[in-house]
Amino acid sequence: MLIPRFYCSLLLISFLMACNNNSDQGAKAPAGGPDTTAAVYKEETVTYQGDNATMDGFVVYDSVNTARRPAVLVVPEWWGLNDYTKMRARMLAKLGYVAMAVDIYGNGKIADNPDSAGAFAMPFYKNPVSAKARIDAAIAKIRTYGAVDTSNIGAVGYCFGGGVLLNAARLGDDLKGLVSFHGNLIGVPARKDLLKTKILVCHGNADQFVTQKDVAEFKKQMDSIGADYKFIGYDSATHAFSNPASTANGLKFKMPIAYNEKADTASWNAMKSFFADLFSK
Repeated sequence: MLIPRFYCSLLLISFLMACNNNSDQGAKAPAGGPDTTAAVYKEETVTYQGDNATMDGFVVYDSVNTARRPAVLVVPEWWGLNDYTKMRARMLAKLGYVAMAVDIYGNGKIADNPDSAGAFAMPFYKNPVSAKARIDAAIAKIRTYGAVDTSNIGAVGYCFGGGVLLNAARLGDDLKGLVSFHGNLIGVPARKDLLKTKILVCHGNADQFVTQKDVAEFKKQMDSIGADYKFIGYDSATHAFSNPASTANGLKFKMPIAYNEKADTASWNAMKSFFADLFSK
């Protein structure tokens, strides 16, 4: 199986550390969050199986709303399903979706240091088919919810999660659309007969880990098969730009990352427009 180029280099730990230390997650809500409503949000930890693993996801939705609505999966950074991932799921629920934070690693495993996180993440880069199987298991689980319009299921992914989602889509995953926030771009080659998912990539133009060469190659692959995708680059935005903890973690780990409120707000708004259009068809 193919492994993303930069994960095979000496930047491995640096890139993964850039996806933010688990202990700093969720301390501050990012910009662009939705307004509070009178809805009553139900939160559930759900257990599901797939790829010979038991996974513990997190589902949140408005329990007052009786209408069927789209569902959006949230695939986490390499730390696993932590408070930051849950925060993003809650934000999506407040936009009117049934949101499910996905437990890629299984058994609710969360890493609290780069060595453990790297050990957890690397098998899914070596074997993207396994990652796809776990995404498929999450899709199957969310389909069981009566509140979900099963014809409208999308996903968002951050860093590790963005790369995992792009690989899953290129392998033919059953998602109507996905959004990758500062995820790696190069992995499984794109094939016209497999890639059916509409894609939005939100990328920091100052990202030193996902290079402009990677961007050019990604676009070339997508264009060569006529993929339905949109790529947005944000000037002055580094890797991990959407996480408010990035600035502190950049200083802590001496990494070229920082929170960029402008890019965070703009990318979240781009995601909202993307899903509004996607789910209206």
